[in-house]
Amino acid sequence: MANKFDAIIIGTGQSGPSLAQRMTQEGMKTAIIERQLFGGTCVNVGCIPTKALVASARAAYMARRSADFGVTIKGQIGVDMKAVKARKDAIVRPSNEGVEKWLKGMENLTVIEGHGRLESANTVRVNGQLLEADRIALNVGGRAFVPDMPGLDEIDYLTNSNMMDVDFLPDHLVIIGGSYIGLEFAQMYRRFGSRVTIVEMGDRLIARDDEDVSRAVKEILENEGIEVRLEARCIGVKKRGDRVVVTTSCEPGPEDVVGSHLLLAVGRRPNSDHLGLETAGVETDGRGYVIVDDQLRTNVPGIWAIGDVNGRGAFTHTSYNDYEILAANMFDNDPRRVSDRITAYGLYIDPPLGRVGMTEHEVRRSGRKALVGKMMMARVGRARERGETQGFMKVLIDAETKRILGAAILGIGGDEVVQSLLDVMYADAPYTVIQRAVHIHPTVTELIPTMLGGLKPLEGS
Repeated sequence: MANKFDAIIIGTGQSGPSLAQRMTQEGMKTAIIERQLFGGTCVNVGCIPTKALVASARAAYMARRSADFGVTIKGQIGVDMKAVKARKDAIVRPSNEGVEKWLKGMENLTVIEGHGRLESANTVRVNGQLLEADRIALNVGGRAFVPDMPGLDEIDYLTNSNMMDVDFLPDHLVIIGGSYIGLEFAQMYRRFGSRVTIVEMGDRLIARDDEDVSRAVKEILENEGIEVRLEARCIGVKKRGDRVVVTTSCEPGPEDVVGSHLLLAVGRRPNSDHLGLETAGVETDGRGYVIVDDQLRTNVPGIWAIGDVNGRGAFTHTSYNDYEILAANMFDNDPRRVSDRITAYGLYIDPPLGRVGMTEHEVRRSGRKALVGKMMMARVGRARERGETQGFMKVLIDAETKRILGAAILGIGGDEVVQSLLDVMYADAPYTVIQRAVHIHPTVTELIPTMLGGLKPLEGS
């Protein structure tokens, strides 16, 4: 006989626990299921631990640059990787344990540790126990994609998950994949002291972004001694003694990269397999993402998919927003939609990239008349004072409506500064609102009005 609940949530990533809290506050008897790590990707192997490692790497980098600021450090700058990992673990542990404690102490919530699998549109089996509910939310997240690559089954390799267990310094870290995860680890480990090579099949890094952004990011990484191999058409791997060989060309020869360790960073895949979706009749797309509508409903009434598994965001902030959308529709008679969300994300190399709205390529493809403003970070006083003048700011404006279409800020504080533009976009206000604002000096943000005062027609729009 099934144990009956008002709602069942599978997964405790960014959106699941908050949804559980709201459901229980609404008087719903709720069950939440977690098969591995409370808190999901962000807390355990994603944003929190990686940004802790980025901070340690930056400390090492700044120590080596001390003479640039007139500061003398006697002796050699060393990195204790065991201490770096211990610091990261100490930052992660309270978050992981905090989510678990929060859920297990939540009134009217049953926490079950095990692998949940749908057996019908309203039942889930976990640890041999059958649960039943009219509302089921899938919050199972995603994991690193492991490609079908020649030779991969013959070697040990790393992903973003088991990189969290590394407490040593790789001699030469080879990273396959030139997008966000790969680039963050590349700069991080170069600053720790590893030799680093990035191998990317495409003709540029971070292909989702504009070409000028890609070029500038490549230059930043190469300036720190990171090797970048683009257009690697025939990637394969093999062992050579205790080394790993990565082929980057269809012809054998000097194009091969020989390293000590290999990190795969070629994308993510949803944890939708082994979930019983086919039994319940829940549809997925060709990549395994659960198909949802604008309010996160699957094709099966009473089942929703939130977070990375639905392919509508793949970020911690979009996952949390999924919870907000679902809760608003379910409890508040507030018809919020995924399509109301403006694209926004960050690349946490140093200096960071903050991206909102449309890219320049997307604006041109839309056919609308547009204006563009651009300013190099070398013109920003705050950047010069901090000795961090790499990168630029760029904003795209609809020439007719004067609305901000998108922006990229690659530079000191770019991930924070870009929020000021994002807020104006959500307010659906013209760019003149922020252009006429008086910002604090000396900051990076104060140059945004100056940039907006120098708009020019976007070529090709």
